[in-house]
Amino acid sequence: MKRLVKLNSLLMLALISCFASADAQEKETKILRIGIIGLDTSHAPAFAKVLNDSSHASHVPGCKVVAAYPKGSPDIESSTSRVAGYTKLFEEMGIEIVDSIPALLLKVDAVLLETNDGRPHLEQVRPVLKAGKPVFIDKPIAGSLSDAITIFAEAEELGVPVFSASSLRYIKFGQEVRDGLIGEVTGADTYSPASLEATHPDLFWYGIHGVEALFTVMGPGCEEVTRVTSKDYDLVVGKWKDGRIGTFRGLRAGSRGYGGTAFGTKGTKVIGPYAGYAPLVAEIVTFFQTGKAPVSKEETLEIYAFMEAADESKRQGGKPVSVQEVMQKAGWKE
Repeated sequence: MKRLVKLNSLLMLALISCFASADAQEKETKILRIGIIGLDTSHAPAFAKVLNDSSHASHVPGCKVVAAYPKGSPDIESSTSRVAGYTKLFEEMGIEIVDSIPALLLKVDAVLLETNDGRPHLEQVRPVLKAGKPVFIDKPIAGSLSDAITIFAEAEELGVPVFSASSLRYIKFGQEVRDGLIGEVTGADTYSPASLEATHPDLFWYGIHGVEALFTVMGPGCEEVTRVTSKDYDLVVGKWKDGRIGTFRGLRAGSRGYGGTAFGTKGTKVIGPYAGYAPLVAEIVTFFQTGKAPVSKEETLEIYAFMEAADESKRQGGKPVSVQEVMQKAGWKE
């Protein structure tokens, strides 16, 4: 009798283990439903194709875009003119188009906030945060440093994960340099296109790409920014707290690629070229699966403070501007 009870117990334990293993496997393989807000940027269809099309050369599994809310920028022509075409493209991809953000949130597990215009991001992300949905906010995270600070503060208060980055965070060799490829990074120079949009601080619109690459290899800790600017070019010099110097060159004429050079204690490394969207999308998928952002809010906010300080330096005729003072002025409280 005892032997029979023991066998039954072992069988029960085996069944429990089997069900637990199956449950864990199901969780690992679950495809998350993604909603997109804003069909006014080329990033929206590019990300959707990488996620949804298993035959795509850069396909990233784990998430599927199932719904989209088209409205993005209210008045930037280069954005508003794209909405109709991208909406049609999404419909052809079999992605449902909805007429409001609340309607979108009923259908998805997580959100890509892709509106090209950073100004409406705070208003657009608030219902997402209240619904408790993890959200990736594409560049620029907001139309002002103040709004960016508010987004992170409200997300933290509600306990909702938020991640924002340019795809240049994952420029070729950028992460490797940060992880010690050339020893400790002693300085860096990066460059990218830096077209301007009158409704945004100068570097928020496109210079963010090269600035993000700079912070990728340098890390946070910039304390002072100085900017030299002309019609076609910008040179922004950042001084880090430990004495290191990092520079960003913004290009509006001539050859306008992406790249830079990092300097370290064990060598020098050219970073680049641009690695496309797939590395960023892979990080977004992992973020949605784990709820852990790969870039801290402090570093993200410092990037935007760096760019805001660059604008202030321009207003002051090229004088050095404190990053900390810019943060405090925008409402940052440590």
